[in-house]
Amino acid sequence: MTSYWCSTALLPTGVASGVLVTVADGRITAVSVDAQPGDAVRLNGLVIPGLANCHSHAFHRALRGRTQTERGTFWTWREQMYAVASALTPDSYYELARAVYGEMLLTGITAVGEFHYLHHAPGGRRYDDPNAMGAALIAAARDVGLRITLLDTCYIAGGIDQPLNEVQQRFSDGDAASWAARVSALKGADDVVIGAAAHSIRGVPQDQLGAVASAFPDVPLHIHLSEQVAENAACLEAYGRTPSQVLDEAGFLSGRTSAVHATHLTGVDIGLLGSSATYSCFCPTTERDLADGIGPSVALRDAGSRLTLGSDSHAVIDLFEEMRAVELDERLSSQERGHWSAPELLTAATVDGHRSIGFADAGRIEVGARADLVAVRLDSIRTAGTGGTVETAVFAASAADVTDVVSDGRHLVADGKHIALDVAAELAASIAAVTTARP
Repeated sequence: MTSYWCSTALLPTGVASGVLVTVADGRITAVSVDAQPGDAVRLNGLVIPGLANCHSHAFHRALRGRTQTERGTFWTWREQMYAVASALTPDSYYELARAVYGEMLLTGITAVGEFHYLHHAPGGRRYDDPNAMGAALIAAARDVGLRITLLDTCYIAGGIDQPLNEVQQRFSDGDAASWAARVSALKGADDVVIGAAAHSIRGVPQDQLGAVASAFPDVPLHIHLSEQVAENAACLEAYGRTPSQVLDEAGFLSGRTSAVHATHLTGVDIGLLGSSATYSCFCPTTERDLADGIGPSVALRDAGSRLTLGSDSHAVIDLFEEMRAVELDERLSSQERGHWSAPELLTAATVDGHRSIGFADAGRIEVGARADLVAVRLDSIRTAGTGGTVETAVFAASAADVTDVVSDGRHLVADGKHIALDVAAELAASIAAVTTARP
C-alpha cells in the first residue's frame, strides 16, 4: 500500500486541499481531505486525474519539425509520412514508440489509443509473427508505464476504387476477414486493450465496413471520419451518400465507436453521430497543422456525441493545448465565447477519453478508480497567480507544467523526469535512426 498527499487535488466534488490518496494494487482505496501528509509521497501543485490520448500514430512523431520546411497540402504531408512508414522495422518501431510514449507520460497522459495500421514488412510481406509491429507498440507502452489500447486498423484500399500503393501494402491484410483473423491472435491484459478500427471510408470499401464493425463486438471501434473535403466528395460520387451515412448503414456507429476528426459534417451527419452516441475525437493541433478545418464540436455535443481528444500526428503532444483549442477554435468559428467550460473539456480528456478506449475505470480521483495522478505546477510563468482551479489546468497550464505522474499507482515521473528513461535522448536517437534509414 502506498499513499500520496496532494496539496490540492481535483476530486469529482471539486478542488480540495490536503488530499490523501491511498493506493493498493494500482487502485485508489481511500481519499481523505484536509489530511496531514505524514510519510506519504508529496505531490505539489494541482493534482488532476491522468489524461487519455485517444488518437495516436506513434511513428508520425518523427515528422515533427520536418514537414514545416515547405508549402504543401495534406496530401504532400502524407507522402512524407509514407517515407517514414517505409523505413520502420519492429525493432526501430519499438525504440521510436517507447520514446514517444515516454513523452506522453511526461505530459500527464496515462493511457493512449494507438491507431495502428503499420502491420507488415515492405511490400506487404508477413513477419514470422504477423503481429510483430503491434507487439512492439505494446511492449513500448509497457516499458514506459503507459496503458495502451491497440486499435488494430483494417486497411484494404488506397482510396475509393483505388489500388494500394507500394507503401500502403504494409498496411493491408487484403480483406476484412484476413484482418480479423490476424487480430484475433492478439491478447489483452489489465493494462492492454485490443481494439478495432477501420482506417477510413477511403481505406475500407463500403461492402467490408460491416465486417470490421462486427468482428469484435465488445471492444472500442474507431475510424477516421470526414477529415478532408476531398474524402467527402469522393464518397458522395462513389456511394451517393456521406461517409457518416455509409457508416450508419453498415452498422458502424454506436456507443463504442469513436469518429476521429469528424470535421466536415452535414446536419444529417451530426444527427447520426449524436443519436448513436458515437464519440467525436478531435485532434485540434493536428487539424490545424494539416489545415483540415474546424469541426462542429458544439453541434455534436448538443446532438449527443461525447467529445474526446487526441494528439494524432504529434505535431505537439500536449493534451492541455488540445483541451483549450476546442473552445478557442469554436470562438474563432462563431466569433462568440463560452461554448465549452473548463470542467467539460477536462472530462473529455479524462473520464470520457478513457471510456472511449476501453478503460472505463480511469479518469477520476475516487475510491475504486485506477490510481492515475498528475501534478501540475501552480508557480510557473504560465500558472502563477491563476488561482489553481480547473480553469488553470485547462486554459493556462501546458504540458511543461507537469511535474509528477502516477500511473496505475506507480510514481513514474518525478520533478519532470521519467524515473527510468532519458526521454529526450531516446527521442533524438530513435528519430535519427528512422529518418536516415532506407527501406
